[in-house]
Amino acid sequence: MPPLDASMRIPIKRTSYAEVPFPKLSDYFLSPAEHSIMSTLAIALGAFVLYLIAYHTYGKWLARKIFKLDANAMVPSVALNDDKDYVPTDKGIIFGHHFTSIAGTGPIVGPALAVIWGWVPALLWVLFGSILIGAVHDFGSLVVSMRNRGQTVGDIAGRILTKRTRLLFLSILFMALTIVLAIFGLVIANVFDLYPSAIFPCLVQIPIAIAIGLTLHRKGVNILIPSIIALAVMYVSIIFGNWGIFHAVNYTLGGEAGILNDGLSLFAWVLVLLVYSYVASVLPVWTLLQPRDFINSLQLLSALALVVIGLAVAAIIGGAPVSAEAGRTTLEIVAPAFRWAPEGAPWIFPFLFITIACGAISGFHCLVSSGTSSKQVKCETDAQFVGYGSMLTEGFLATLVILACVAGIGLGVASGGGEILTGSAAYEARYASWMTAQGLGAKIGAFIEGSANFLQALGLTATFSVALMGVFVASFAATTLDTACRLQRYVVQELASTFVPKSEEAEQASSLNPFVWLTNKHGATIFAIILATFIAAIPLPGSPWGWDSAGKGGLILWPLFGATNQLLGGLAFLVITFWMWR
Repeated sequence: MPPLDASMRIPIKRTSYAEVPFPKLSDYFLSPAEHSIMSTLAIALGAFVLYLIAYHTYGKWLARKIFKLDANAMVPSVALNDDKDYVPTDKGIIFGHHFTSIAGTGPIVGPALAVIWGWVPALLWVLFGSILIGAVHDFGSLVVSMRNRGQTVGDIAGRILTKRTRLLFLSILFMALTIVLAIFGLVIANVFDLYPSAIFPCLVQIPIAIAIGLTLHRKGVNILIPSIIALAVMYVSIIFGNWGIFHAVNYTLGGEAGILNDGLSLFAWVLVLLVYSYVASVLPVWTLLQPRDFINSLQLLSALALVVIGLAVAAIIGGAPVSAEAGRTTLEIVAPAFRWAPEGAPWIFPFLFITIACGAISGFHCLVSSGTSSKQVKCETDAQFVGYGSMLTEGFLATLVILACVAGIGLGVASGGGEILTGSAAYEARYASWMTAQGLGAKIGAFIEGSANFLQALGLTATFSVALMGVFVASFAATTLDTACRLQRYVVQELASTFVPKSEEAEQASSLNPFVWLTNKHGATIFAIILATFIAAIPLPGSPWGWDSAGKGGLILWPLFGATNQLLGGLAFLVITFWMWR
């Protein structure tokens, strides 16, 4: 073999150990962008699993060891059955009524505003507040009322504490419900004005509910088939509810999308909705309240399921393209985890815990538990499913609202100039300052647009997605409105009875006593509606009265609602504790 010459030699480069590309620890983990993408889906699934575990562990422990629920115990719906307010009802139907009544727009508006302080504080308060505080409050209020002939927590307070406490409690209830009646009509009016495609689907729910209520009550058929038919009709109404003559109805009543007061004025909508509340609150519960809330709950829960599926699809393959030329948009959390000092915002403590009431702990829920639901539960052991389970479901809704507002809007929202904003720019457009995020339309719009983006990731059209979420918000608010009106009637009757003589002779001598009229269900309800209308009619300070400026009076008292609501929750816990102690 000939010797190698220089041309045949292979050069060898010596490499130092410092140049060898050893794998880094970070190579084994997701990148920040990938982590943000997957955390959105992980938060939704993790919250769902956490709530399931809480229901079957802590909730079951409360039912068995603390409240000692007894399936054979006599309940008010059976003992006092009057076929109007006291009606033994299947737990699935009561769950629908209870969940939609306690939820309303509270778990939407509150979390949608609270993410201005960052998504982590809002999420932690929703998760642990609902499991350890809110669900216990609702469950306890329901059980205490069931074991006291279906009386409200306020009435029970007078018996186990003092008469003065009863008056204080009922007065706080009265003020809180007056604010709810004055403001929730405005919420629905805003939704109808900003998203008029939701009007016809919401209107068609009323005759469907009455038909189902009459069918079930008179013929006693199984509710499954009518419910499926009703759910299908409601979704069809959303798909075709903005076509032809239905579009004409929507346009006449709501005007152009996104423009306020170009259809019916806000005050006109408030008047219509309060009249509807009067009718719904004086009818027997099986006529409209129960069936409407039940089919609403089916629609709302199915919509929540679609949002979760859309969120999963958006996390895996991205959101719908914002234009024909663009690709699918990456889903990621675009809001800061913590934001201690947003421009113009109050300090996070205690305002976070007042802003997020529904979804964590809300005193209003004790009114629903002890005002209507306790009069319908037909078996004591159903209380865990109705009281504890409904609050956990509301907590999950609040979790999805947070994700829609901090990740969903990042998939693309329209700016004021018509430009489509994505990513952190979309978040800043809604939450740059306290004043930017504070408006009612801004908070509702952040959730509707963010959740609609999840639905569009499934291939659903933007028109259908926005209409579905508009119906979602309006339906929640409507169920709370008519339930609040019925609850206010109970409170007015209880307060009025305090000033009515108890003896027969004194009662005959006081026939001209106006409080006697308020003990009647029609008199009490009319009084509640007139008061709410008067408050709603007041224009905001500095604005002259007019049809376009009226209807917003509830906003003057709305800042009081957060503190009043949480004070009510604290008082309810006191009543529950003293009742158990005695």
